[in-house]
Amino acid sequence: MIKIEKYTKNIVDGQVVSMGKWKECVISDIGTVVGGATPSTKKRENYDRGTIPWITPKDLSNFSGRYIDRGERNITQKGFDSCSAQMIPKNTVLFSSRAPIGYLAIANRPICTNQGFKSVIPNEDTDFLFLYYLLKYKKDDIEHMGSGTTFKEISGKTMKNIAVSVPVDIMEQRKIASILSAFDDKIELNNAINKNLEQQAQAIFRSLFIDSSEKVKWSIGNFSDLIVSTVSGDWGKESEVGNNTEMVYCIRGADIPDVKAGNKGKMPIRFILPKNYAAKRLSAGDVIVEISGGSPTQSTGRAAAISQSLLDRYDKGMVCTNFCKAIKPKVGYSMFIYYYWQYMYDQKVFFSYENGTTGIKNLDLKGFIETEEIVLPPYDVVADFDSFCQVIFNKIFANGLENEKLSLLRDSLLSKLMSGELDVSELDL
Repeated sequence: MIKIEKYTKNIVDGQVVSMGKWKECVISDIGTVVGGATPSTKKRENYDRGTIPWITPKDLSNFSGRYIDRGERNITQKGFDSCSAQMIPKNTVLFSSRAPIGYLAIANRPICTNQGFKSVIPNEDTDFLFLYYLLKYKKDDIEHMGSGTTFKEISGKTMKNIAVSVPVDIMEQRKIASILSAFDDKIELNNAINKNLEQQAQAIFRSLFIDSSEKVKWSIGNFSDLIVSTVSGDWGKESEVGNNTEMVYCIRGADIPDVKAGNKGKMPIRFILPKNYAAKRLSAGDVIVEISGGSPTQSTGRAAAISQSLLDRYDKGMVCTNFCKAIKPKVGYSMFIYYYWQYMYDQKVFFSYENGTTGIKNLDLKGFIETEEIVLPPYDVVADFDSFCQVIFNKIFANGLENEKLSLLRDSLLSKLMSGELDVSELDL
């Protein structure tokens, strides 16, 4: 595409004021678009003990940062040589081009990707952070350009020819990126704080209840000794139909990582029977467990604790999906159950309680809570731990709420900055 330089304009007190010089161009004018590839999955030598970082869209499905340096899997040099994958340099912007379209990240080191990406290596006159925010701004438009019958995909040709407007001066690009980065820097700091708080709680749990020399004096029991009841979920209806009149938010297994991180999640609205809502409504202190799903490397049994801080973020009540169950703990045992559960999940205990050899795996929740042995500490120790964790959870969700507000403000500015509506050319940053 031929570049056409222009001055964006703004109206100030009825007068047209010129702003920074921008250029109309396409993606291939500001960077090099590269795809990826997958080595044969039938050959173990392509993956076993691999050291080359290899990113797939799945690695970005719960990715909340900007910079990535590794994924779930690496590939070997032999695997790399056997396919058309390319090593892309640090500061390349990764853009998932299928299943789904629009996941974004910045390579924090040389890496390679599978074919689910159309990555953009910025030219010398293009700031990589500006490019990242530009693609973030354009991603909805790009998604609509996808084609295909099985799943929508952005081809390399399409990606190269996407029209964009870019400041000619790289310093102006950097000013725009700097403003937006300030929000993401704070969001990532809050996420790091939350991760540290969660690690502190886990460490204290292990110190008090797993590694404690006192535990030889404690009795042995099961989770069922600490649970009032377990409650099945309800998926209800997509809209108000018949007697399904109670509007609720429905927490799914996919929402668990967000909730654990202190975020609101993206729970869908569903409509269920009022009597089911009365029986299945989630309360602060409940523990949600995913009972169906998993993978060969991820067992069922993922859990999230329901806090009042989370419930307050929603304007309606909450239930869990029928692929999950809610544990109703005895008073004071919520955090003990949650962190004990998380400890056992990390120890991969739940693989032993799954049934179903093909397709979706199911967790034998009843078998687990009634047969898996755990230590039962004195109530006063458990209650003190519960009180400590409530403070931790309040801080985690306060940071999550701040991140939600920061994200909204960042996205509002993103549109104005990338369209040239806000002029930064005269700012001294």
